[in-house]
Amino acid sequence: MLQNNSALKSLIAKLWQSFWEGGIANPLTAIEQITYLLFMKRLDDLETKRERDADFTGESYTSRFAGTFKVPGSNEAVDKNELRWSVFKHKPADEMLLHIQTKVFPFLKQLNGETSPFTRHMQNAVFIMPKASLLVSAINIVEEIFREIEKDAIEGGHAFQDIQGDVYEMLLSEIATSGKNGQFRTPRHIIKLMAELVAPKLGNRIGDPACGTGGFLLGAYQYILTDLVRKKEPKKLEKDEDGFERAAISAVLNQKIKDILDHSFSGYDIDTTMVRLGMMNLMMHGIDEPLIDYKDTLSKSFNESSQYDVIMANPPFTGNIDKGDINEMLQLPTTKTELLFVERIFHMLRMGGTAAVIVPQGVLFGSGKAFKTLRQMLIEKAELKAVIAMPSGVFKPYAGVSTAILLFTKGGETEKVWFYNMEQDGYSLDDKRNKIKESDLPDIVKQFKKRDPEKESDRKAKHFFVPKMEIEDNGYDLSFGKYREEVYEEVVYEKPEVIIGKLENMEREIEKGLAELKKLI
Repeated sequence: MLQNNSALKSLIAKLWQSFWEGGIANPLTAIEQITYLLFMKRLDDLETKRERDADFTGESYTSRFAGTFKVPGSNEAVDKNELRWSVFKHKPADEMLLHIQTKVFPFLKQLNGETSPFTRHMQNAVFIMPKASLLVSAINIVEEIFREIEKDAIEGGHAFQDIQGDVYEMLLSEIATSGKNGQFRTPRHIIKLMAELVAPKLGNRIGDPACGTGGFLLGAYQYILTDLVRKKEPKKLEKDEDGFERAAISAVLNQKIKDILDHSFSGYDIDTTMVRLGMMNLMMHGIDEPLIDYKDTLSKSFNESSQYDVIMANPPFTGNIDKGDINEMLQLPTTKTELLFVERIFHMLRMGGTAAVIVPQGVLFGSGKAFKTLRQMLIEKAELKAVIAMPSGVFKPYAGVSTAILLFTKGGETEKVWFYNMEQDGYSLDDKRNKIKESDLPDIVKQFKKRDPEKESDRKAKHFFVPKMEIEDNGYDLSFGKYREEVYEEVVYEKPEVIIGKLENMEREIEKGLAELKKLI
C-alpha cells in the first residue's frame, strides 16, 4: 500500500510544495484545487478505459466526452473531446489556463447532471490558479503520480483503485500536518479502530452528522469490504501499518455489492468546502454518487430520526449553537455542541443501531446538569458498551485535549460498562506524531471482542468492567480514573547519613576537579 511507496510520498510532497510556492498557502484551498486536477485526470482515464472495453467487447458505449458542451454565459458550444485531460494538457500554458477556467471546469461542475447533489454543491466552486506556470507544474506532477500508481499496481500487485484512494487520503492528511484547519481530520488509525468496534455490515445504513472529508464513511466502507474478503478469501488479507487487517477494494467489489454500497453512506457538514472534499474523497474511492449534503444536523431543518444502523463520528466540540436554532427534539438543557451531537446521534440511530463517537473527556465527568443528563440517557436508554479513554496527544499537533470513544447501542440495556485506558496509539504523543512500535489499538479490539462481563474484573489493569449501579451511585461519572484501583509501591529511601556521605564525596570530587583546572590556568 501507499505507506511503502516512497516515490508516491515524494511526489505528493512535491505537489503540495508547488502550490505553496505558487502562491496558494491555505491548505484547504490547495487541496480543493489539487482535487479538481485529480478529478479531471481520473475522468479522462476512466472514460478511455470504458471506450476500450466497449471496443473489445463490441458493446455500445456513449462517452461523457461525446457531443458538445454549451459554455455557460455564452452562445459558444465546444466539442467535449477538447475538455479531456489528454487533449488540453498539450495546449500552451496561458491558453490552457483560460481553457480550463472557462470550459473544462464548468463542464466538471455539471458532471452528474444539472439536478445532482454533486452539481448543486459544486455550484459556487471556483478554479483558482494564480499563474499558468503553477498549472503546468501541477499537471506534470499529477501525470507523474498516476504513472507511479500504474507502476505500483503492476509491480506491487495492488489494485489501481486502492492506490488512487490511498493517494487522496495522503493528500488530505497534509491538511493536518500543515498546521491549519487540522481539526477537520480524525487520524486514520483511530477511524480504523472505531470501525473494528462497531463492525458495520453490508446493507447497513451508515451515517456521520459532521462528516468533514468523509473519513469515517470511508472507514466503514473499507471495513465492510475487508470483512467480505475475510469471509470469502482470508488469504487475501494483509496487515496494514497500524496492525489492522485490510483487503483490496477491488477484491470483492462486483456490481451487486457496489449498488448496495452506493446507497449505504450518508454524511452532513456545515462547511461547503468540506462537503465538496467529502464527496470527491468518496468518489475517488469508487462511490460514484456519494450522499453527502450541506446541512446543520443540530438545527430545526434536520429531521432524520431512527434512520441509521451505524454512526461513527468525531463532531466538533469547541463551540455553542444559538439556542433558537436548536432542533426541538434535542432536549438537553445546553447549547454546547459536544453534548448536543451525542444526543443527535442517539436519535438518528434505529433501535438496535450502534454508534462510536469521540468526545472530550470532560463529557465523561462534567458536573453540569446537561452533562449528567446525557450520561444518564446513555446508561438508561441505551446499552453503553464501552468507554475508551485516549491520551491527550492523539489529536496533536493542532489540539492537545484529552478525548474518549463512547460506544453504545440504542435501546439496549446497560448492565456493565467496559472501560479501557489507551496509553499508546502507535504514534509519538508529541507534535511530530512519528510512528512507534508501541500501540494499544490491536489489544483494544482483541480485548473488546473477547470481553466477558461475568468474569471478575481487575481494577488495577488497563481494562475492566464497572456495574451500572456503581456508575449510578457516582453520579453517572464515566471517567476511567474514577473506578481504577491505583497501585501504590512502597519506596525505600537510604538513611540520611548515607545520603550526606555521598554528597560529601561528590563535593570532594568537585574540589579536586577545580584544583586541577586552576593548575592549567
